[in-house]
Amino acid sequence: MNYVIIGIVVVLVLIIVPMSVKIAFEYERGVVFRLGRLVGAKGPGIFFIIPFIDRWVKVDLRVVTLDVPQQDVITRDNVTLRVDAVVYFRVVDPEASVVKIEDHRKATSLISQTTLRNVLGQSELDELLTQREKLNQMLQKIIDEQTEPWGVKVSIVEIKAVDLAEEMKRSMAAQAEAERERRAKIIHAEGELQASEKLAQAAKILGTEPNAIQLRYLSTLTEIASEKISTIIFPIPLEFLRAFGRVAVDEKKADK
Repeated sequence: MNYVIIGIVVVLVLIIVPMSVKIAFEYERGVVFRLGRLVGAKGPGIFFIIPFIDRWVKVDLRVVTLDVPQQDVITRDNVTLRVDAVVYFRVVDPEASVVKIEDHRKATSLISQTTLRNVLGQSELDELLTQREKLNQMLQKIIDEQTEPWGVKVSIVEIKAVDLAEEMKRSMAAQAEAERERRAKIIHAEGELQASEKLAQAAKILGTEPNAIQLRYLSTLTEIASEKISTIIFPIPLEFLRAFGRVAVDEKKADK
C-alpha cells in the first residue's frame, strides 16, 4: 500500500513540477494572473506558478517593425495620393500591454493608420515632399502619446513612399521645368547686369587716359596675332566718323 501511495506522489510530482516551472528569455516577461487577479511580471529566467490556479501570458519586449498599409490621403491643397509608412515600437510595461489592451500590436497598427491619414490630410503636398522629417516627428509624437497608456513606446515613424497620380506627376514636372527656366533667365539677366557695370567702369578708366585705348588696341592685336590668322581689324574712333559726317553736312549747306 505504501508503495502505491509513493508511486502516486511521484507521478503527481512529475506532472505538477513541469507545469509549475516556467522560463522566460531575456527579451521576454511573463505576466502572471492568480485566480483572475494580476500578480505581476516575472522573468527573465526561471519562475514558478501554481498549476490550475495561475495563468501566465508571455510578452515580447523586443522592438517591433510594423508596416502601415497604404492609405488614401487628400492633402489640404486637394491632392489625392497614397502613402505608406513604417512604425518602430516596443513594450515597456508588460502588465499594461496585457491588462489595458486586448491586442497591443493590432491597436498600434490601427491608430498608426488613423494618425497617418489625419496628419497628412492637414498638410500640403509641398510640405509632404520637402519637410518629411518634420512630419515623421509629428507622427511619432502623436502615436506615442496615444499608445503610452497601453505600455507601448513608439520610437520611430518613417513615411516610406508617396505615390502620386500620373496627371499630378506631369504637372509637377512641368512646374519644375518652368522653375528651372525662370532661374536660368534670372541668372542670365544678372550676368548681363554685372557685365554692363564692369564695361561702364572700364570705359570710364579708358576715358581718363588718352593713351589707354591705344595700349588696349595693341594688346588686342597681340591676341589676334597669336591665333595665326591673316585678318587684322583696325578700329576707327567714332569721333573720326562724326567728323566726316560734319564735313559732308557743311558741304551740302555750301552748295545750297
